[in-house]
Amino acid sequence: MEQLTTTRKNRRRGRASPEAPAIPAADAFTLARTPCARPGFDFLSDGDVAVFRARAIELIADHGIVVTHPEAFKTLKALGGRDGRDPGRLLLPRELVEEALAETPKSVALCGKLPTRDISLPRADGGFIMRTGTGAHGFVDPETSEYRKVTVDDVATIASVANHLDEVGFIAHPFVHGVPVLTSDIHSLAALIARTDKHVWIQPYNKENVEYLFRLAAIAAGGEAELRARPLASCITCSFSPLEFKVMDAEVIIQAGRFGIPLHACSLPSAGGTAPLTVPGLVLMAAAEIIAMVTMAHVLAPGTPVIATPLMFTLDMRTGSALQACVESRQAATMAIQVMKRGFGLITHTYGSGSDTPDVDVQSTSERALLGHDVALAGADILGGVGQLECATVFSPVQAVLDNELGAMMRRFVQVPKIDDESLNWNEIVGIRAGGHFLDSLHTLKYCRSQFVPSAFLRQDRDGYEACGRRTAFDQARDICLELMAMPPPRGLPDETAIAEMADVVALADKHILEAAEANTGANVV
Repeated sequence: MEQLTTTRKNRRRGRASPEAPAIPAADAFTLARTPCARPGFDFLSDGDVAVFRARAIELIADHGIVVTHPEAFKTLKALGGRDGRDPGRLLLPRELVEEALAETPKSVALCGKLPTRDISLPRADGGFIMRTGTGAHGFVDPETSEYRKVTVDDVATIASVANHLDEVGFIAHPFVHGVPVLTSDIHSLAALIARTDKHVWIQPYNKENVEYLFRLAAIAAGGEAELRARPLASCITCSFSPLEFKVMDAEVIIQAGRFGIPLHACSLPSAGGTAPLTVPGLVLMAAAEIIAMVTMAHVLAPGTPVIATPLMFTLDMRTGSALQACVESRQAATMAIQVMKRGFGLITHTYGSGSDTPDVDVQSTSERALLGHDVALAGADILGGVGQLECATVFSPVQAVLDNELGAMMRRFVQVPKIDDESLNWNEIVGIRAGGHFLDSLHTLKYCRSQFVPSAFLRQDRDGYEACGRRTAFDQARDICLELMAMPPPRGLPDETAIAEMADVVALADKHILEAAEANTGANVV
């Protein structure tokens, strides 16, 4: 053992050790078989993670958070919260934070309309799922490549494409135009949830809208009890960086507890704006805000699953534009996932697709490939942003097809191959003759169909490329997208009665929310 240790030291120093004995073949084989569930990439040591954990808790315990929801503020204060130095600021007791972290569920079910669409996180294979981009105001038409504002009809297109993208586990609704602005989210969710059999992600825009959105989910599920038993929707709740929480987001937490809807606790800090410019400072802000939301959920909606969702942005100091795919944002997302998983034991969700360019181009593909690869290796459970462009403000169905392909490649990459004599093809390797090959090997024949085969990305030589008119992966992805748009709807969608009931909820929301807004402002709201 001493000699082996000396050999390792010498190798690290660049010196050979001819006197050291070789490791016996059996021992080498045993070492090679050490199981690895998922390859990883770590920026942070265990000590670094411990620092982030301690500082995040210290920040919300000693500096505190601002909670503007009166009921939430009162409840948190009754459980030991103390007044901070600003109005509405609460110092959350360390004991309460630690209790919340210990009791928050460490697994979550994101259900579809049929059990075949159900998602259990963390995945048994250690992998990830993907979801479409949300909140986009713009849309790139898949047939003409023209840009326009998103409409309700475009929601149907997003659903029809995403329904058939295997890597997309759930779908988010965009911001739609052509309907009342104050109830755009309600119109959009109603259109989406009636057209997909997959799990949906809800993003409310106003406090008054939250209950209507959850009622739509309950109708689609068959009732509130059915929704609690099989949550076919989950919802985002956000911080208002730095360290503030709006009335709407506290209301989301309260209502999620009532309807049994899992939460994505989302921090969206911008380095240099709402968070420190440095990457570690940005990560700390996200960690503290997410842990504050975990604590709020533990108090306001006990037992509700919470998914840690750091969505990291960096301000371009030259222009003030927010960036999601720059080096700093990618590094921050990777570190934040490691902190939330290793430091707090939470399920994690971040952007795994997206770019800072407005078009489906070389830059977009490069940025999203780097971003997805980084956070996948960091261990993220959910990779968001499929189809989104221009820093999450535009949705492109063609880009979604390409993202699905990238996701399939990343999923294959993070699956660790089994290491044994069969995978090594040991028996044939030790018997290979001089000048031999494996083209006619039975082992090759057995596994020749196990390779990853792309559907959108092309593998062709120069002659084939020229012969087909220099067709690109974009052209192939657009054809796939148009085919998916023409496919029939999936099974398990809400029936006509449920769709009519959802239409009534939308109409009621328009009436009550718009009338209340007009009464408050004295102006006609459209």
